[in-house]
Amino acid sequence: MSGALDQSGKPHAEPAEATERRVLFLQGPLSPFFRLAGDHLKAMGHEVFRINFCAGDWFHWHGGECTSFKGSSEDWPQFIETYLTQNRITDLVLHGDQRLYHRIAIRKARDIGVYIAVTELGALRTGWMTLERNGLSTLSHFPSNPEQISEIARTAEEIDLQPRYPSSFWLQTAPDVTYNLLNVFLKPLYPNYQQHTIYPPVLEYMRGAGRLVSEDKRNRTAEEELQKLQSAKTDYFLLPLQLEGDFQLRRHSNFDSFSEVIETVFASFSSHASRDVHIVLKSHPLDVGFEGWPGVTKELASKHGLADRVHFLDGGGLAKPFETAKGVVTLNSTAGLEAIQQGVPVKTLVPAHYDIAGLTHQGELSDFWKAPQRPDAELFDSYIKALAATTQIRGTIHNAEGVKVAAKNLAERVSARSLNPLGAFVDPPPRLEKARKIGVPL
Repeated sequence: MSGALDQSGKPHAEPAEATERRVLFLQGPLSPFFRLAGDHLKAMGHEVFRINFCAGDWFHWHGGECTSFKGSSEDWPQFIETYLTQNRITDLVLHGDQRLYHRIAIRKARDIGVYIAVTELGALRTGWMTLERNGLSTLSHFPSNPEQISEIARTAEEIDLQPRYPSSFWLQTAPDVTYNLLNVFLKPLYPNYQQHTIYPPVLEYMRGAGRLVSEDKRNRTAEEELQKLQSAKTDYFLLPLQLEGDFQLRRHSNFDSFSEVIETVFASFSSHASRDVHIVLKSHPLDVGFEGWPGVTKELASKHGLADRVHFLDGGGLAKPFETAKGVVTLNSTAGLEAIQQGVPVKTLVPAHYDIAGLTHQGELSDFWKAPQRPDAELFDSYIKALAATTQIRGTIHNAEGVKVAAKNLAERVSARSLNPLGAFVDPPPRLEKARKIGVPL
């Protein structure tokens, strides 16, 4: 039943075409998304199971199909192996592939040939969700070969890419607060639960509230700083910051902190960029200020002799900075995809999903400062079409109607086992070898 290799290079069992489908859901996004998808699958005649790890999970989905795991993290590998086998699970659905419980579950599931569906927020915002088989980002099976991508785009039907289901601030914040506060106050019910985020929720909310109060002022200051640069026709590169707790940094990169990313970029910029070129850092909109990035940036700029050439925008969006940027340097942020869409040259520091010859700068970072490679607009269109046709579903967790649409689409794709179709499943994951060579711990 085997012959393919998993990410560790070991043989794994191939999913069987099961006539009786028994679908297990693990943690989902903070919404009724997974519960609604489970309802659709049950209506299709499939059996549905769910494991809850904390009070917040229970809040979003509880009932006869649910089981609570209250053991320690050391107990989890044996628990999930036994659960998968005893319940004859054929399909596994989970949100994000790098949470502790999910990483182990994926490994155990692949060993016995369970079909794995991984969701994430959509790459094509707004109004989309990501749905891939087995893994995301560095572990994505979506091709990285431009010819394959173009062929998928030619094969795919026309797709309406117009934005739908605008995000609701309430649906972005209220479920998050409810989920995490339940986990804090009902901790005794799930005493061994290990959260996948890195900050204490209550403290994070307090800091986030303070950031909201200062948002208008920070936006104005950022706009004024950018206006000065653009009015003076200053050449600059842009480095968008990513969250310290983001798995794109913690698991899909070879950096332990974004301060190391800044250090790497500044060292290269200082040595190789023209002396009249500046670099602009842009804070992440969800950053609550734990790291104190403006201060860190100032210190590192001084260390590398860049004090008068580094600017920090602690507010505003990315659209205006993109307009006159010579290029964007990113770890692997979706901001890079937005920059490519605007025709801005992009250099990624690790193999991002969109780090494809013809879309991103394929040379060294040292070369990027003086000769950044511009993206191919035709290839970008093919990439977006191929992505939408194979790894994205319509709907979103941040819109009341959108979550219903997303749940229905998820259920239909899982039921049909139609993940990464049209030749968009390449095994092994095509970005993985390159990532491992630079030290990505996967």
